[in-house]
Amino acid sequence: MVAEESERCLFEKMPVPKAVMTLAIPTIISQIVTMIYNLADTFFIGQIGNPAMVAAVSLVSPYFNLLTALGNLFGLGASSLISRFLGAQREKDIRYVSAFSLWCGMAVTLTFSVVSFIFRVPLLDFLGASENTYGYAESYLLWVVVIGGVPTVVSLALGHLLRSEGHARQSSMGMMFGGILNVILDPVFIFLFGFDVAGAAIATMLSNTLSVLFFAVIYIRLGSKTSVSFSPRYFTLRYMRDVFSVGLASALATALGNASNMTMVHLASGYGDILVAAYGIVKRIDQLPLNVSMGLCQGVMPLVGYNYASGDYKRMKNISVFSWISAIIMSACFVAFFEILASPILHIFIQEENTGTLGAEFLRIACIAVPLTSINFLISYTLQAMGKGLQSAILTSCRQGLLNIPLLIVMNMLIGLFGMIWTQLAVEVIMLPVSLGMYFHTFRKLDNKHV
Repeated sequence: MVAEESERCLFEKMPVPKAVMTLAIPTIISQIVTMIYNLADTFFIGQIGNPAMVAAVSLVSPYFNLLTALGNLFGLGASSLISRFLGAQREKDIRYVSAFSLWCGMAVTLTFSVVSFIFRVPLLDFLGASENTYGYAESYLLWVVVIGGVPTVVSLALGHLLRSEGHARQSSMGMMFGGILNVILDPVFIFLFGFDVAGAAIATMLSNTLSVLFFAVIYIRLGSKTSVSFSPRYFTLRYMRDVFSVGLASALATALGNASNMTMVHLASGYGDILVAAYGIVKRIDQLPLNVSMGLCQGVMPLVGYNYASGDYKRMKNISVFSWISAIIMSACFVAFFEILASPILHIFIQEENTGTLGAEFLRIACIAVPLTSINFLISYTLQAMGKGLQSAILTSCRQGLLNIPLLIVMNMLIGLFGMIWTQLAVEVIMLPVSLGMYFHTFRKLDNKHV
């Protein structure tokens, strides 16, 4: 009962800045740690000084990140619904949603992994693997996607489900455990055991597997403090549509984002392995501000969903405005940091001069889009939290599918490699008024409903 009252205070009465920070700070920290362990593979492999190895990881990473799309499909979709059920006082239905999220997520991911193994040859050809990178890329794919796919998705889904009930600290602990473990295991498998690229992949797979076990312990310790259940007897397709209506928007955002990255890596592969390596490092570094924004978005989602379901639209708007201000301030700091320190940052990851110098130029361009990306992210996640999956999916499809991929191809044809680097900024500038228009239209309808 005490725990329940504490949760209600967080969602209903706690001052907005404090409530947002209570959920967002642990989530941001876990996202940063997740980014660090994603960077760890690139960093430690880069110390070998072989651009072909770095390029191989860069080629497979966007495809590996499709697992994040599956984790969001089942995890974020379910967590949004759970937060709204809490706000509507429907706690008993949460066990059915969580059981569906876990078991269906595992089945779909297993299918994805098996298909990836069967079609790995044409897949790697499409991703742009060359004679120098093919063996490394195949090894990385087998360990992180084929063998490590299910634990990766389950770990992500469990973290989202914890956060949906306000257990942001425990969720972050689980994500941080896997991230820190990967940073420790990477040098062991890469250098001590001499496994090179395969060693980085094995470390990632083991880290995600042990993270799942860590989450299992957390749920056991929570006991009656959580309404979530993973018992197969609660598995039902009753809430599949509700989960997918929101989860598909988030999964679509991740999938199309990675499809864009795969398209760019494929186009960049025509310029040589060094350029692929430089771009791959920049995309990993550029994930830092984006992961911070993502952590803020995911921390805010339970608050928005709960207050939307309970009808407290004023508090929901205040949460949204505070999140925007926070995102803009943080993004501006990152832009300044990268513009000033791009060159030394790149040379930390790889000592090869051409790759580091080219990557620094890429980073200075890529980071300019971060503030606009953060706002577009927040609008999309706010709509998802409200259960407006269709609107969020429309924004995502326009931003990543209808605009980004075609613009990448056109900019490459017209300007070349640097044209592709500028594409993200062009997309965010075009989409910002569209996102703002949909956001204010949705809130005007709420105002009319409230009146």
